[in-house]
Amino acid sequence: MFGLFKKTSEIDKLQKKYEKLMKEWHELSTTNRSESDKKFAEAQQIIEKIEQIQL
Repeated sequence: MFGLFKKTSEIDKLQKKYEKLMKEWHELSTTNRSESDKKFAEAQQIIEKIEQIQL
């Protein structure tokens, strides 16, 4: 209940988006290789953003 008003940081949002993309990447890796590669590239861009914020 006390976490109801807690705001998520930008890093937390990016990490959730990264996890979602990696899950999609894994699912697509067996069926559609080109879409899988796109998801992986997006995930890598998010990791770079996270690293820039942490510096």
